[in-house]
Amino acid sequence: MNVLIVEDELRIAKRIERMVLEILSDNLKFIKVSNTLKNAVEYIESNTLDLVFLDLNLNGESGFDLLATAVSKSFYTIIVSAYKDQAIKAFEYGVLDFVPKPFNKDRLELAINRMRTEEKIANNPIKFLTVKKRHKIQLIPIDSIVYIKGAGVYSELFLSDGKTELHDKSLEKLERLLLPSFERVHKSYLVKMTEIKEIIVASGSKYMAELTDGTQIPIGRTKYKDLKAKWI
Repeated sequence: MNVLIVEDELRIAKRIERMVLEILSDNLKFIKVSNTLKNAVEYIESNTLDLVFLDLNLNGESGFDLLATAVSKSFYTIIVSAYKDQAIKAFEYGVLDFVPKPFNKDRLELAINRMRTEEKIANNPIKFLTVKKRHKIQLIPIDSIVYIKGAGVYSELFLSDGKTELHDKSLEKLERLLLPSFERVHKSYLVKMTEIKEIIVASGSKYMAELTDGTQIPIGRTKYKDLKAKWI
C-alpha cells in the first residue's frame, strides 16, 4: 500500500507516520510526508497512491483545495483535522473518514480498516463526485447519476441528461463510497435503485433491469434474488 500524509505540523505528521507503519506493517510499500498543498498536489500527479491522510489547514491554505482533486483520483482520503465542524462538508467530497484531532492509534486504525474491509460506507452523505477534464475539476451531482459501468481501473458515469463521464475510481471503490441507494447488480454495473422500472427474466435464465429511460442493464445470477427483494 502506498500512503501520503499531508500535514504541516511535523510532530503530528510523524505521529501519523509512526501509527500507520504499526497498523499496516508488512502491507505498506512506501509512505511519504508532505507539508504543503503544492508539494502534495505535485506528488499526487506523479505517483500512484492508495491512501492519503489530509489536514484541512495547511499553513493557512485549505485542504479542500486538494480534496477537490483527491476525490477524482483512484485513492482513498482520510481527513485528520481539528475542525470538526467541517466533517459534513468533507464527507460530501467523498472522503473515507474524518478523524478529529486529538486522535489515538485505535481511531486511526478504525479509519484504515474502513478501507481494508469490503463493507459499504453507510450513511455517507456524499453529494457529488468529481472528474478531471482539461486540467479542471468538474463536480457531478450524485442525483444526476443513473448508473455506473466498470471500465477496468476506471468507471463510466451515465447521467440523467444522457452524458457520460469517466471517473478515476474503480467500480469497487465507488461502490464503497456511494449512498446505499446504489446497488451492485452485476460485476460491471452499479445502478441507482430508484431508476429501476422493471426486473426482467429473459430466456436462458438471464436477468435484466430495465431503467426508467429504457436502458437495460444485466443482472448477475447471484445478485438477482437479493436485488428483487430490495426493489420490491
